[in-house]
Amino acid sequence: MAESIVVKSPKKHVNLFYSLDCEELANKVASHSQNNITLQNIKWRSFADGFPNIFINNAEELRGQHVAFLASFSSPAQVFEQLSVIYALPRLFVSSFTLVLPFFPTGSFERMEEEGDVATAFTLARMLSNIPISRGGPTSLVIYDIHALQERFYFGDEVLPLFETGIPLLKERLQQLPDADNVVIAFPDDGAWKRFHKQFDNYSVVVCTKVREGDKRIVRLKEGHVSGHHVVIVDDLVQSGGTLIECQKVLAANGAAKVSAYVTHGVFPNQSWLRFTHKDEASEKAFAYFWITDSCPVTVKALANKAPFEVLSLAGSIANALQI
Repeated sequence: MAESIVVKSPKKHVNLFYSLDCEELANKVASHSQNNITLQNIKWRSFADGFPNIFINNAEELRGQHVAFLASFSSPAQVFEQLSVIYALPRLFVSSFTLVLPFFPTGSFERMEEEGDVATAFTLARMLSNIPISRGGPTSLVIYDIHALQERFYFGDEVLPLFETGIPLLKERLQQLPDADNVVIAFPDDGAWKRFHKQFDNYSVVVCTKVREGDKRIVRLKEGHVSGHHVVIVDDLVQSGGTLIECQKVLAANGAAKVSAYVTHGVFPNQSWLRFTHKDEASEKAFAYFWITDSCPVTVKALANKAPFEVLSLAGSIANALQI
């Protein structure tokens, strides 16, 4: 029998709109696209009462075109104004519509522990599930390292979620380290292990855990050996950073030669990233590197060129996702 041949379709040309926070990332995405992405502008204005007054430039020229929007829901107010655009773009007779939301901000609020808790992850998923269908069908929704994989089931059939990960960027960076052969991957809890361990088959792995002692929750080393190794803590996001700091202390106490950290989403509310900057000898010894992606652009601007932080850009990955 003759072998079947998969014929690759030519790359599509995408008109990429973006929120104000994402301008730098959008430019990087376009630079990775080999001229297959055209950046488009939106006039983000407000009325006197503070509500959005938005205008989509070149709206009529979008008919029959592939269109995407790069979003950053860094505050509740921005969610409303960006959703206004996200709901409008598919109605402009576009061939297809893709929403790139690198960080799904309510992802860690997916559980109800007692009656009365509101799972806002489900709320935001429902809002995104109501994006109008374009001429090409349901909206493609690109999200990176969503907090809990079961959240894919929160979305309705009107959108097609595509869950990507920033882990390949970390693995590429680890291979560039002078002590690449001495790296061990650490997970701060069982949840992070379940989420990521299959992506680190070629690495030795250690797992930390939180145990309750009286009124306190203490981080302990659950399994694995760290003595003499460069240990890299991996998780999906960081808020205050308290768990990472306690995990670093435990790893150092168990003989780790160096400790670094990676999170896809550096949320860092209230400038909590300041806890990790190199200010003296003690802080320089705590974390050799702290890698984040540019999924949270407000954070990226705040900690630019501040050790131990390094930003691993999602731009190339987003450019590839827009061709799917």
